[in-house]
Amino acid sequence: MIDRTFPKLLCTLAALSLAASPIAVAAQATSGGTLDIPADVAILGKGDPNVRKPTAVVEGQVITGTDVDQRVALLVAASKGEIPAEELQRLRTQVLRNLIDETLQIQEAKAQEIEVSQAEVDQTYARVAAQNFGQNVSAMDGYLTRIGSSTGSLKRQILGELSWQRLLRRNVAPFVNVSAEEVNEMMARLEASRGTEEYRLGEIWLATTPETREQVLGNLAKIVEQLKQGGSFLGYARQYSESSTAAAGGDLGFVRLEMLPSELAVAARQMQPGQLIGPIENSGGFSILYLIDKKAVLTADPRDAVLSLKQISYKFPPDTSDTDAQARLSAFAGAVAAMRGCGDAETGAAAIGAEVASNDGIVLRSLPDQLQPLLAELQIGQTTPPFGSAKDGVSVLMLCGRDDPKDAGAPSFDDLMAQLEDDRVNKRAQRYLRDLRNDAVIEYN
Repeated sequence: MIDRTFPKLLCTLAALSLAASPIAVAAQATSGGTLDIPADVAILGKGDPNVRKPTAVVEGQVITGTDVDQRVALLVAASKGEIPAEELQRLRTQVLRNLIDETLQIQEAKAQEIEVSQAEVDQTYARVAAQNFGQNVSAMDGYLTRIGSSTGSLKRQILGELSWQRLLRRNVAPFVNVSAEEVNEMMARLEASRGTEEYRLGEIWLATTPETREQVLGNLAKIVEQLKQGGSFLGYARQYSESSTAAAGGDLGFVRLEMLPSELAVAARQMQPGQLIGPIENSGGFSILYLIDKKAVLTADPRDAVLSLKQISYKFPPDTSDTDAQARLSAFAGAVAAMRGCGDAETGAAAIGAEVASNDGIVLRSLPDQLQPLLAELQIGQTTPPFGSAKDGVSVLMLCGRDDPKDAGAPSFDDLMAQLEDDRVNKRAQRYLRDLRNDAVIEYN
């Protein structure tokens, strides 16, 4: 089951200044509660979003154009290619909607006397810096400033996510019940599927109505185009997706096909890791799917082996010619081949001016795809072929230990119960956020 916890689209009410004219009002509610919208809509008044920066006041709290700019900068930095002006304007509109949702979530948590301390936000921020940027907090502060964002913008997003999680944990989760019979039934289905494949998928999902169908399809087509040009799937999922997995960059984790809507299951079955497909219509909206990985259910996967590695690296002097670089590479490869296993790595590296970095606990599947098959075949003390470039230097990885995975057991009763409970919490969370939007007073400037 795919959860749709955080839909970000808001029903925006715009007041049109009507001039004296025989033209009828463009849309009105009928007595039956539906909308009567003519096919040829005449917009009365100017509505050029490029004239000013989008801002809003949400229950008295101001969202400025600078807030939007700084949050947009995070996504722009995650995209390798330039974002066209039209796409950038659409991105700004979506970010404003996200900020409004985020503000409502923070305000509701405070109204319910749920506090998230600054220390907790700072701890999460430091973890994000380490996990996603591979650098310390001060380095990430500087990075955010360079790309046009700010520490405050990212920390506010963290505050929103933590506040919403705690709000759901207190006000929604205690009222969700899952029976033992339901869990046992799921365990039986899982055991029956042993050996079949499960898929780790990323998803960007947008809800549609008959009225918004074409607009959403157009938006998704532009997102697909940006992703194929090198845009960050994680970044686009965080800012655009209306699914509960948006906060995790659209990552659904490993799922079996029978847990997916049939339309997505059919598409995923044909995909290979690294492939992108969509838009696919399903569950009241459209999805873009990205296949991150796949493996057999309840079966040991060699790529789950935990490795102990030493990386031996050699930097070429500046302005090294191609001929000289080739000679140095040959000398480096020969010196590595002469090393007598991991115990000799530091001594052998020092003799040729190379550096050694050691790391334990590396899961094979977490390494680049090009290196995985090479390392899978190595014996202890052997190395991969050199990789790198004359500019950045060359390296080899030496295998110093491997813990092969055991056959994967079925998830425990408690794990499956928690999964079912999370599914139901997320469905109620979607209704909760919708109610917050409906009750909110939002002014657009």
